[in-house]
Amino acid sequence: MARSGQGGLLGRWADWFEQRGVYVPGEDNRTVSPWRDFGWLIIAWLAGLAAFVLFFALAT
Repeated sequence: MARSGQGGLLGRWADWFEQRGVYVPGEDNRTVSPWRDFGWLIIAWLAGLAAFVLFFALAT
């Protein structure tokens, strides 16, 4: 099924991150490290939160 619109863009962006990967040979059984495995997601969430707060700070 072909993707279109913003959903397709987000899907392609997620696929790009998955293709880049963070695979390190010999570390298949390592524990989950939030900053290593989800760091880009945490930073994106914090940037979104900062933009949200800044928007309302400037609106008042």
